[in-house]
Amino acid sequence: MSEYKNVNRPVRKKDAMALVTGKPVYTDDLAPADCLTVKLLRSPHAHALIEDIDISAAMKVPGIEAVFTYKDVPNERFSIAGQTYPEASPYDRLILDKRVRFVDDAVAIVAGESEKAVDRALKLIKVKYNVLEPLLDFRRAKDNEILVHPEDNWRSLCPVGADNKRNLCASETSEHGDLEKAFAESDVVFENTYHTQANQQAMMETFRAYSYMDTYGRLNVVTSTQIPFHVRRILSNALCIPKSKIRVIKPRIGGGFGAKQTAVMEMYPAFVTYKTGKKAKMIYTRQESQTASSPRHEMEIKLKIGAMRDGTIKAIDMYTLSNSGAFGEHGPTTVGLSGHKSIPLYNRAEAYRFVYDVVYTNYMAAGAYRGYGAPQGMFAMESAIDELAHMLNIDPIKIREKNMVREGDTMYAYYGEPANSCALDRCLERARELMDWDSKYPSKDMGNGKIRAVGMAMAMQGSCISSLDTGSVTLRVNDDGFYTLLIGASDMGTGCDTILAQMAADCLCCDVDDIIVHGVDTDSSPYDSGSYASSTTYITGMAVVKTCETLIAKLKHYAKPFLECGEEDMEFNGREIINTKNNKKISLKDIAYSSQNNNDAEALCATESHSSPISPPPFMVGMAEVEVDKETGKTELINYKAVVDCGTVINPNLARIQTEGGLVQGIGMALYEDVVYNEKGGTLSNSLMQYKIPTRQDICDIQVEFEPSYEPTGPFGAKSIGEIVINTPPPAIANAVYNAVGVRIRELPITPEKIYNGMKKK
Repeated sequence: MSEYKNVNRPVRKKDAMALVTGKPVYTDDLAPADCLTVKLLRSPHAHALIEDIDISAAMKVPGIEAVFTYKDVPNERFSIAGQTYPEASPYDRLILDKRVRFVDDAVAIVAGESEKAVDRALKLIKVKYNVLEPLLDFRRAKDNEILVHPEDNWRSLCPVGADNKRNLCASETSEHGDLEKAFAESDVVFENTYHTQANQQAMMETFRAYSYMDTYGRLNVVTSTQIPFHVRRILSNALCIPKSKIRVIKPRIGGGFGAKQTAVMEMYPAFVTYKTGKKAKMIYTRQESQTASSPRHEMEIKLKIGAMRDGTIKAIDMYTLSNSGAFGEHGPTTVGLSGHKSIPLYNRAEAYRFVYDVVYTNYMAAGAYRGYGAPQGMFAMESAIDELAHMLNIDPIKIREKNMVREGDTMYAYYGEPANSCALDRCLERARELMDWDSKYPSKDMGNGKIRAVGMAMAMQGSCISSLDTGSVTLRVNDDGFYTLLIGASDMGTGCDTILAQMAADCLCCDVDDIIVHGVDTDSSPYDSGSYASSTTYITGMAVVKTCETLIAKLKHYAKPFLECGEEDMEFNGREIINTKNNKKISLKDIAYSSQNNNDAEALCATESHSSPISPPPFMVGMAEVEVDKETGKTELINYKAVVDCGTVINPNLARIQTEGGLVQGIGMALYEDVVYNEKGGTLSNSLMQYKIPTRQDICDIQVEFEPSYEPTGPFGAKSIGEIVINTPPPAIANAVYNAVGVRIRELPITPEKIYNGMKKK
């Protein structure tokens, strides 16, 4: 086990008992009973201009407080992407717009005293639309004559290659080495195209928020969000009021997975409260969360790989086309991960080029979802590497061993960052043992019309956004000598409250129960970018370590007159500070009480921030064993082996749950999940009956192990784990299906129909 008392131990989550006993901790539990109910009238058209809107009948419904249309809202565009200012995502939204850009886009806000009254009023609003031709093919979107955002007040704050008059949300090229020379010298050149579908996060708690004006005339918004400080800025931009007039509070979150890195709906109840002065609450239905939210970006990826006959990869050329939908939130940033998190896995390549375009279409806007573009790129890359291995008649493991990134490398396709810690080679070897790969590869005929086969994939992610993400914590000594840890990071069920307390407890030589963690309130919490980009453990964890060091130094400074020695002669053991020369002591409890009486020294609290110039990647290997029915193409996942390098594992129980949960989401992306639209752009996957996510019965035996490395820039040697875990199932399962029946699925999900049709073609 660990040399530490708390870190690397399976400490129980701080909120575990509150959650399992059903205590009121979530947004809707806490909302006052007398809130106005807020709902939206939504567009039936994918692309239209509102010519006239009549709200007179709706306003006569008893109990209706207000109905707002595009005429009532500010004409200042903003982004709802939870990103550090200036956001890479374009400012392309209004609270309500005269132009609707997808089926279920917002047309009017209705607020009333009861849900019944609001539902009745919604039916009485009369809207006259000028229906326009929608742009529904993302392959034709760039430079199309149909413009999704023709408005003149559209703007992009960062140089990301965006141009609304070309339907471009972002565009970029990056490269290293002499690509043409590397391809010319290659023995073989492999080329193919891969397509990944949009996926919904499908978290249990839908989008929700309530708002009220406080005694001081400030707008208070309580919301289920991953980005409280960004929500404050987004609401300030949307409502055109100063940030000083807004307070955002985050209670417990019932799942986010990236969906709540976007302020999908907070502006609607906030606008109602700001206009009426009354409390307001909005709870998205499951249907709204499926049809008007922020799913994963659909991407088409073209890959060209040059290699020698012995499997040495010389050149990689990738082009990604990403479908941002009606708005651009997260469009410019997700796409980068499709290449910058997949190409560096094969760091031996002499040259690479990565080109991408992100385009607007008249579909629901995409957003952030666990993996944030990396799963799309990993599916393409790891499928292509397997295809190359088969072309060269090389074991898929051997081709990866020959070309994979290793500790000490400079990763040119990963912004030139170093691989300070990398146990990918050990992950691969351990996964090979767990799966018994050598005896199972490639396949085995079961004799009952079914074939079993194995497939594998590697992956990497990041631990923050380099030179951007910031985490801050404040640590305060209380009377009796316990601590309050104020954090700005959002625990969204991942257990970051507990993990940060574990680190603080080891730094301060105390028990986790001595650390009281106080979650996010933008009025009292220190600034934190938010819980995304897998950054909390790595970035905010390091802020905890630095803050503890500063606080211990303050404790020693305060103890100087009591111990009559310099700080260099003091030792802090968590309970007391000792003069090492004469063994004189003063307890932490006495220091705490003393500091509250006639104290003209420094307050016994500390605040530190942390940011990192690099983002150390966690690594992972996943192996799938499938059984395919030769008659029907039906595929059953038999077992899945996963080995993860996330540096030092801070809490093995929480890390294991993170891994298992991410794998299940990756399995859903691989086999079941698909956001399907009709010919007019309407979402058919509008409930969990139509949008199939894996249940416990669909999930095989999952075995997870950790292969630790030590990241010198991370707290206690830790890296991230939140997102890496979703990346391997789609390519590993696709590779296993190919090994079973020789059908290569390059377009997710991997359905029985696709396999059956592939077998028929063969």
